[in-house]
Amino acid sequence: MLTVSAPVLADGDRRWCERVTVTFRNTGGTAAGSGTVTFATHVIGALGVHWATLTSSQPLPAPIAAGTARTRTYDVCVDSWRVPLGMRIDTRQVTAVWQ
Repeated sequence: MLTVSAPVLADGDRRWCERVTVTFRNTGGTAAGSGTVTFATHVIGALGVHWATLTSSQPLPAPIAAGTARTRTYDVCVDSWRVPLGMRIDTRQVTAVWQ
């Protein structure tokens, strides 16, 4: 079984990018050999209004041996045109599937 920590966020070098750090912990009895991490990134307007939720995926930092954890920082970006001046992004959910 693989668990995913809450995301730790840091500003990226562009307003439509964010650095997301996540820890993956394998509490199962076998290694997680491959998989995909999916990010749910929210586009937030200047007044705090939620405009959209966009998903993106990247590879799981595999293999993750049984009983170990691995931390990885991802650059999560959305299309620049989706984040006009005055808006921001906020990655709130991170999920993972593995094999």
